[in-house]
Amino acid sequence: MKQILVIIAIIACICAAGCVSNPYDDIDWPLTLVGADGTEKVMSVSEIAALPSVSGHGYAVSTVGIKYGPYNITGVPLIELLDQVGGVHEGQTVHVSAADGYLWVFSYEQLLGEDLLCLDANLKEMKTPVTMTPILMYAADGAPYPYDDGGPLRVATMTAEPDVITEGSLWVKWVDRIEVHG
Repeated sequence: MKQILVIIAIIACICAAGCVSNPYDDIDWPLTLVGADGTEKVMSVSEIAALPSVSGHGYAVSTVGIKYGPYNITGVPLIELLDQVGGVHEGQTVHVSAADGYLWVFSYEQLLGEDLLCLDANLKEMKTPVTMTPILMYAADGAPYPYDDGGPLRVATMTAEPDVITEGSLWVKWVDRIEVHG
């Protein structure tokens, strides 16, 4: 019992000394959010990771049929992230921009998880779509999302059910700007 207390004390001292750090603190990747009224807010990956998050399954297929995943993904729902700059409302669109120039536009309904194509493991459209949540992903399989795969910030579609595949074009890599329009 005494050994366990010593080990706990050592771990507490290490944590108090700052030796255990947030894995997102060292990631230098600013995200600019722009509200419909022009309000701008720049956030770090660490600040985004500190927001209330969701976790679930993510699985995508590229336009040429290459499957990516399945992953256990973590991030902030886009619709909630945009509350940082006044929110997004019916009739508005959200433009997600990437550092490589790629741009994807989401409708308000898509941010709510509607009008998103769901495919089964055989890449056949599901007759009864499942609930999808577009998120700004910063972690996959319990680790920060790597740059080589489109991180540190990437849009992904998440579901509570495994093996649901979505269009890879929605999975915007290297997200550096999100704007509300309309």
